[in-house]
Amino acid sequence: MSIFAAVAAVGAVFASPAAAVVVSGSVDSPANADFKKLFTPFDESNPDNTVGGNNFNDNVLYAFDEDQNIVLGDLLEVDFGDDIAAGTMVASHYVFYDPKNTKRLKGSIEFDAKILGVASSKGLLDASDFLANNLVTYVSRDLRGLEGNDSLSFSDNILNVNFYAGSPGDYIRVFTERSVTAAVPIPAALPLLASALFGLGFVGRRRRA
Repeated sequence: MSIFAAVAAVGAVFASPAAAVVVSGSVDSPANADFKKLFTPFDESNPDNTVGGNNFNDNVLYAFDEDQNIVLGDLLEVDFGDDIAAGTMVASHYVFYDPKNTKRLKGSIEFDAKILGVASSKGLLDASDFLANNLVTYVSRDLRGLEGNDSLSFSDNILNVNFYAGSPGDYIRVFTERSVTAAVPIPAALPLLASALFGLGFVGRRRRA
C-alpha cells in the first residue's frame, strides 16, 4: 500500500462513523408473507416516498433505517424497554406491516446493534419523529402505532413482532445502540497511519542513499 493510499484509508475511517442498521428479517406466518428491508428514497413501487397511509397494501413486513448515531439532548421515552437517558447515542429504525386486508403476521428482525427500546404509541412516535431525518413522508400519523391485538418483544439485537393489522397498518420505531461492527473503530486505524509514516521515512532514506 502506498503512503497516499494508507493516509486515504485512515481518512475514510475518521470520516465514516459506524452506524446501526437492519441486517435481516424473516416471517414465521402466514406462509405467503415475506420480509423486505427498504432503502430511502424508496424504489419505483412507491415514488412518492410515503409511508403510513395504505401506501404498500401487501403481505410484507418492512423495515428501514432512519437517523443514525444521534446523541440525545433529552430523555427519550419508549413503550417497550427502559426510557433512554439524555446523552445516549442512538440509531433509529422504522418497522411496519401494511396489508391490503386485515391479517396477522409473526416475524422477527435482526439489527447489528443492541435494541434499547421501541416506540409503539402515537404520542411517542410523534415525539421521536425528529429521528427520521430522511426523504420519507410519514402520513396518517393519527393512526400510527399498535393496538390491543398486537404484541412485540426483543432480546439483544432481535425484535419479534406479532401484528394483527388492517388499515392503514401497524407502525413502530426501534432504537438501537451505535453499531461497533459496521466500520473499523478509529483507534484501529492509528497503527496503519504510523506504519504508513514509517514507510514514507524509509523510502526517503533510500532515495537519498
